[in-house]
Amino acid sequence: MNMGVIYQNSTDFVLLGLITHPLFPGVIFAVVFSIFVVAVAVNVVMILLIHVDSRLHTPMYFMLNQLSIMDTVYICIIVPKMLQDLLSKEKTISFLGCAVQIFLYVTLVGAEFFLLGLMAYDRYVAVCNPLRYPVLMNRKVCLFMIMGSWFGGSLDGFILTPVTMTFPYCGSREINHFFCEIPAVLKLSCIDTSLYETLMYSCCVLMLFIPISIISVSYTQILITVHRMNSPEGRRKAFATCSSHILVVSIFYGAAFYTNVLPSSYHTPEKDKVVSAFYTILTPLLNPLIYSLRNKDVAAALKKMLGRYTSSERIGAEDVSRKH
Repeated sequence: MNMGVIYQNSTDFVLLGLITHPLFPGVIFAVVFSIFVVAVAVNVVMILLIHVDSRLHTPMYFMLNQLSIMDTVYICIIVPKMLQDLLSKEKTISFLGCAVQIFLYVTLVGAEFFLLGLMAYDRYVAVCNPLRYPVLMNRKVCLFMIMGSWFGGSLDGFILTPVTMTFPYCGSREINHFFCEIPAVLKLSCIDTSLYETLMYSCCVLMLFIPISIISVSYTQILITVHRMNSPEGRRKAFATCSSHILVVSIFYGAAFYTNVLPSSYHTPEKDKVVSAFYTILTPLLNPLIYSLRNKDVAAALKKMLGRYTSSERIGAEDVSRKH
């Protein structure tokens, strides 16, 4: 029996894709590829800006740097395989490849859950305790928070991935999704997985509850502090400091709430794939754009870097013209 299960589980899966039978796969490929390239580019630029510009060497941007790293890895473990499948007749993924995809996906989503919660705490300290901010958010604290986010996410990955992949999968090997998302994979199991799905649901709710609690308490205190401010300029700065984070949190947690909290009666394969596409493809693109377009420090750092690049290009062109 065990040998049979191992044999079944060693067989490749088939990913049916975002759209099962697309009429124009080339158009979908072009759109997804464009989003992928732009998303990776803007996240890499964000990471470079934070590392290069000394004005961005603060706890908030240290966390933004980690967010961009997570988003870059996140989109790279999903989209390249999706693009390959759009151009290939064989849309298979190996058992091991599926397990790796699940582990990395669960780890990064979990890490981002915790990171966004801790970023809300950072904003709370910045607005409500500005004088104590250098002490409360020193480098050691920031490193501990980042390591805690990665640890929490990887713990989730180490727990859920082995259990998911030890179920026997037989019969149809077609996953009605564009990547190995756990609920879609479990539908192929030969045995009843309802108990595991209930436990997984409870785990996801707990993972959402912890950062959402931190975010709710932090922003409640921020709103109280802002309401007590007499200076309109102070209120404007406080809202500007927090608005980008609130927008990112709303987008990410909104999709996570649908996927992990709403009961199965609200789910269909088509809806699940659309929501998954939103937070696996679009969210990594939107996050750095929201922070860069709504943040004067990032915009100034980008202008400074572009100014250096154009000036070096101009000097190089002048040197070439002198030689000739």
